[in-house]
Amino acid sequence: MANLQCLPPSVEPRVSDHVDEIINMIKQILDNRCAYVVGGDVYFSVDNFPEYGELSGRKLDDNRAGERVAVDERKRNPADFALWKAAKDGEPWWDSPWGPGRPGWHIECSAMSAHYLGHSFDIHGGGEDLIFPHHENEIAQSRAACCDSTINYWIHNGFVNVNSQKMSKSLGNFVTIRKVIEMYHPLALRMFLLGTHYRSPINYTIEQLNVASDRLYYTYQTLRDCEEICQHQQSNTGNPLPANTLNYIQKLHDEFETSMSDDLHTSVALAAMSEPLKVMNDLLHTRKGKKQDKRLESLSALEEKIRVVLSVLGLLPSSYHEALQQLRDKALRRASITEELVVQKIEERTAARKAKQYEKSDEIRKELAAVGIALMDGPDGTTWRPSLPLPEEEAVLAKT
Repeated sequence: MANLQCLPPSVEPRVSDHVDEIINMIKQILDNRCAYVVGGDVYFSVDNFPEYGELSGRKLDDNRAGERVAVDERKRNPADFALWKAAKDGEPWWDSPWGPGRPGWHIECSAMSAHYLGHSFDIHGGGEDLIFPHHENEIAQSRAACCDSTINYWIHNGFVNVNSQKMSKSLGNFVTIRKVIEMYHPLALRMFLLGTHYRSPINYTIEQLNVASDRLYYTYQTLRDCEEICQHQQSNTGNPLPANTLNYIQKLHDEFETSMSDDLHTSVALAAMSEPLKVMNDLLHTRKGKKQDKRLESLSALEEKIRVVLSVLGLLPSSYHEALQQLRDKALRRASITEELVVQKIEERTAARKAKQYEKSDEIRKELAAVGIALMDGPDGTTWRPSLPLPEEEAVLAKT
């Protein structure tokens, strides 16, 4: 998670350290007549909580108990759920006013969040499969314990699919983050994940991960080139920026703020960087761009704005140079090739071109392109960069 630049939690509580808080909450629910005791078990009474089902939109008639476990005939309503379970052989247990037992599957979340965040807080997250029954039950027991309990925003993420099939242990098609970042830069994975709105299902494919990695390299290379040229050449920061540069900066600001304010629409926020990055590349590398008035000042201002966007999205590396080198190393690993061999191939191709053996030269370029190594010819010779493997690049171009 640290590699993906996810911020660490402020608190990581354990249920076993908060059994007293859980018992106290259950007592409060019983006092408010929203629960009942049956032979050492305590059940929540959904009939005594009229708002039950508001989050999921389900009616009590829809809650078909017993589909996965046998119905407890002692329940007053089949939809009633356990707050406390009497101890069973081989299970951990704690003393309680209702005898030895353990908490139910939902109450610990209500008790621990109330303990650390209070009865009302802004954001509660989880997968969409938790909307019912887990989060529905959380709302019911929290409000039954404290009528002022509220959550302002429920954030439910969509499922992860692999090649359009749901990722699951039973199908054996799951992929761990540790496994992915053996071959890809962690921030390439982060960019891939941010490329889909969090509420939508996300389809994990190697092809899409390659696209994200290629886009990340392009972004960092642009910013690195900008950083270098601005460091080595003197700019005049006292004069105002050209109107078109100010327009690009304002447009990025507005699109980013609007998309992130629209339920964290990160995919639109990422797309908003495309135009400023293209403008920067024009200023850096085209004949027309190099002649533009206030070129360095424009580059510096655009880089600064994109840096802010990347920082908010958790995509800003500690160093563009280091990140680019890491992306190159991962590309070599995916291609099962060493940098020494790439350099050797470049030298062979250069020799072939000098000898006018253009067919051999093209074969070397295509050989490397097929495994995601692109050769870049320039005034100072040939360099290489990671790229989409050739068949995938052709497929992307066909779609556009």
